[in-house]
Amino acid sequence: MFKNLNWKLIIIVVILLIIGEFVIYSASGMRQDAMSLVARQGLWMFIGICVVIFIISVGCNRLIEAAYPLYIIVFLLLILVIGFGAQRFGAQRWLSFGFLNIQPSELAKFVLILTLARFFGFEKQRVNQFHFILISIAIVSLFFVLVLKQPDLGTALSFIPIFFAMIYVAGLKLKYLIGLLAAGIFSSPFLWNTLKGYQKKRLLVFLNPNLDPLGAGYTIIQSKIAIGSGGLFGKGYLMGTQSQLKFLPEAHTDFIFAVIAEEWGFIGVFLVMFLYFLLIMEGFNIAYRCKNNCSKLLATGVATMFASHFLVNVSMTTGILPVVGLPLPFISYGGSNLIVSLAGIGVLLSIDRERF
Repeated sequence: MFKNLNWKLIIIVVILLIIGEFVIYSASGMRQDAMSLVARQGLWMFIGICVVIFIISVGCNRLIEAAYPLYIIVFLLLILVIGFGAQRFGAQRWLSFGFLNIQPSELAKFVLILTLARFFGFEKQRVNQFHFILISIAIVSLFFVLVLKQPDLGTALSFIPIFFAMIYVAGLKLKYLIGLLAAGIFSSPFLWNTLKGYQKKRLLVFLNPNLDPLGAGYTIIQSKIAIGSGGLFGKGYLMGTQSQLKFLPEAHTDFIFAVIAEEWGFIGVFLVMFLYFLLIMEGFNIAYRCKNNCSKLLATGVATMFASHFLVNVSMTTGILPVVGLPLPFISYGGSNLIVSLAGIGVLLSIDRERF
């Protein structure tokens, strides 16, 4: 099973996972459960590695065959979350099964990629037909609306670049692609009316963080202070004042990049960004080398998922984009996101291995 594996991809992910464990401990600051968070992340890491092994052993063809049943299961889970999900920080995103908490919106990203790969992969000659495009939009929209309802704006928006990348690789003509982009832009005012009050405030403070410096703008202000104070070499591991003194909210999850910048400086940020660049490029290279259309689409979707998460998280942390609550893959604390990210790596390894 370990023959012909892409060890370059494996080494990159292992380094990111190790960095994640160290930064999670540091980002936890003076919390008494810091080691507990590291241990739980380690447990999820182990589960994720088991998922990787499972995907490599069964192969991606079987995953694609199971795409439609998996779509229905996740669709039902998303509905279940709205009715019976556990609430945290004003959002209803988790299903609790005893000690196990599942975030179906994270599973939705992975299953959506599988579903679109199957849908586009077997119907390539019909991809430019109007009704075919409408069906593909409906597939994405069902998940988009249910995830937005939780509310989870960041995850919902991550579906969009995945969809556009996969339908483009499937063979959609450029004029239709531009038309879809224009339709999305013109429909954005309707999206504004569906947002919660705190989400609207986040978008407004993006333009001016000082509009609410002790409320919605507080996190991004503290994040910029942390990043700017890191300088070239950083303040040193466990020496970041913003995270250690708890000025930076969500330091171990959505804003963990700011902790890296403060403690490791520009050098550390460059190293982490370079690792993500190698990871994303390797994902797209695997897609480029694919001869099977379904596998090409699947690899494209996974690589786009990693690219969009990385770009949005870094841009959000540095104030280039509004705060939408999207974690940094492999580094941010969180079980569902880590397992789904590792499942994506399993898909890339399986696809690349099938070339031999």
